Amino acid sequence: MKYLICCMVLFSSLSNTIIFDFNKNSSINNWGVVDDVVMGGRSSGNFELDKEGNGVFYGSISLENNGGFSSLRHGFNKLMVGKFKTVVLKIKGDGKSFQFRIKHKSSDYASYITSFSTSGDWQEIEIPINNMYPSFRGRKLDEPNFSHESIEEVTFLIANKKNEYFKLLIDKIELR
Repeated sequence: MKYLICCMVLFSSLSNTIIFDFNKNSSINNWGVVDDVVMGGRSSGNFELDKEGNGVFYGSISLENNGGFSSLRHGFNKLMVGKFKTVVLKIKGDGKSFQFRIKHKSSDYASYITSFSTSGDWQEIEIPINNMYPSFRGRKLDEPNFSHESIEEVTFLIANKKNEYFKLLIDKIELR
């Protein structure tokens, strides 16, 4: 029985792929914040590791000067996703809504997006990859949902059309 349980755990871990697993020793050099200041806005996002080793995306959203968003992006070498059906986020938000986005190629103008709400507690958010729809600058595109074999970028974005402070703790992003 012990052997069977060991094999089940091993098989389970082989069927998942980690996009990023935050810990106290994580390098966050390939993570970057992009705010609406790129178009004259006044929002301000920040990103750091907390003492427990979680990624912490926090800041304030301002609607001044037609602003209203902050994003946290992570680029990486091509990751094959064709055999996976779901992106799983282990996160703790502040009760606000966020978007999770993926890009097939980091140079693509469109992202494939979905929205999720946070509860203030740790959550495991499961996102069906084929439900993620293409969007550019806040507009849904008349193109099919995500069906590519690979991704090169993931993004968290907050844009709730109001002035607000926000905080999102990220423990892990994985494919299942």
